[in-house]
Formats: sequence, structure tokens, C-alpha cells
Amino acid sequence: MLRFILRRLASAVPTLFIVVTLSFFLIRFAPGGPFSLERPLPPQIMENMMRAYHLDLPLWQQYLNYLGNVVRGDFGPSYIYRDFSVGQLMLQSLPFSLELGSYALVLAVLGGVAAGVFAALRRNGLVDYLIMSVATVGVTVPNFVIAPVLSLVFAVFLAWLPAGGWGDGGPRFLLLPTVALALPQLAVFARLTRGAMIEALNADHIRTARAYGLKARAVVVTHAMRGALLPVVSYLAPSAAALLTGSVVIETIFGIPGVGRYFVLGAINRDYTLVMGTVVLVAVFIVVLNLVVDVVYAMLDPRIRHD
Repeated sequence: MLRFILRRLASAVPTLFIVVTLSFFLIRFAPGGPFSLERPLPPQIMENMMRAYHLDLPLWQQYLNYLGNVVRGDFGPSYIYRDFSVGQLMLQSLPFSLELGSYALVLAVLGGVAAGVFAALRRNGLVDYLIMSVATVGVTVPNFVIAPVLSLVFAVFLAWLPAGGWGDGGPRFLLLPTVALALPQLAVFARLTRGAMIEALNADHIRTARAYGLKARAVVVTHAMRGALLPVVSYLAPSAAALLTGSVVIETIFGIPGVGRYFVLGAINRDYTLVMGTVVLVAVFIVVLNLVVDVVYAMLDPRIRHD
């Protein structure tokens, strides 16, 4: 297992290199620049700004300089938030995204698995059809629709919860963004769990366990659940990376000062280094979480061995 982990970590290096390279050139091919304003700056000031941030250098030289800085953990200064470096902005915003994403991930996994198991045990019944219909709606309706509706109903019409902001970080402020962020993923987990649980319940070893007279709860929880969780664990890595590093839409709608909000502002203002820092952060999360999922997958399924 240790050899497998080391191999995966080594293979992550070229993956991150490709991500950094593609992101670096794609963001610079977009129209405009970090200092493109409605009222253009005087040529002398523009020249000084470009020189101060080394944007007057050839593109290949900018790329090599940025690559060398990233290797040292330096993501450069922000072009828009000029009193902060990108690393400082990430350190400030990441805790908000991690806390919100952790709550959303727990809600999505627990709620989705419970709903999927409940539907599978009542296959082709009214409860099954109802849960899967709601899950289908949750998958198809984007969260930029769900979030304003939740805010409109519970914050504006009913006035039960705040419409946005972090506040004191209490449940009143986090409930709406957590639910809006978790609902699409909860629906996906429910559909995955239902299909996997139905397949697991029809397996030969489950029929054998029932033939030996084991209680239904023991059959489901002890034997069927392990097989049913395999596709859930496989999907957990990209889902967790998306939730933990901040949702662009949710953080913007609810005014959460997280990583996703900085990504939007950086893209709008062509803040190259801020966008790049966000992309690299998400890529690192995906690589690490995929490794964790592979290890957990092997623990759930003894047939899988990582040599």
C-alpha cells in the first residue's frame, strides 16, 4: 500500500504541471487584462504597472518565472487586491470554504445514502418513485436556481433566516448556503446508493446470508451496505473537492468570503495570479482526495489490492 501511495503522489506531479500550464495560457488568451479599465490608464502609467508585475516580459519568460515561483509555494501578488498576495487571500478564504463545504458534504453523504437505501428497500414502490423523482429534480436543477429560491422563501417571505453573509458563523447564517450547496450532491448520492444497493441485495452472498436466517437488518447493514458504498466512495473525491474548495455560485449568492467568490472576482477582473491560485488549489484537493478514496475503496472491497 505504501508503494502505491508513493507512486500516486509521484504521478500527481505531471498532472499538476499540466493543470498549471493549461491554466496559465488559457487565462492569458482571454480578452482584456488585469489593468484594462473603462477609462484607459495613461500609457506611461500602464507601462509602469506592466513592468512592476513583470507583464512586459515575453509570455514564455512569464511562464517560466511563474512555474519556478509555484514550485517554491509562491503564487505571486494579486493584481486587484494589491495589498495581498494570492497565498494570503487563499489562507483567509479557505477556512470559510472548508467549513461550509464540510457541512454540505456530511449532509449530502448521510442524506443521500439514507435516501438511497430507503428507496432500494422499497423498490418499485411509492416511496421509491417519490425519492427518485425528487433526486432527479435535484440533479437537473442547478444550484444557481435553488439558492435564490431558498433565500426568497426562507429569508424574504418567511423571514426565518438571514439572506446572506457569514455573520457569526452560526447555524442561522450557514443553513441556507449549506442546504443549497448539498442538495445536488445529495441527489447524486441517493441515485448511486439506490442502484448499488439493489445490485448488492441480489448478490449470491446476500441470498446465502438470508438462507441462513440472518435478520434483515444484519443482512443490509453488515453485508449489503459494504458493496453498496463502493460507487459512493468512487464519487466522493470529485464531490468533496468541489464542496470543500467552495462553490462559485453559492458563495457569490450568499456573500460567503470563500475561495469560490475570489475565483469569480479574479476571472471578471482578469486577475491572472488569483485565478491560477484557485485552480491549483482545486487540483491539489482533487489529487489528494482521489488518493484517499482509492485507499478507502481497498478497505471496503478486499478483492482490491494495491501493490
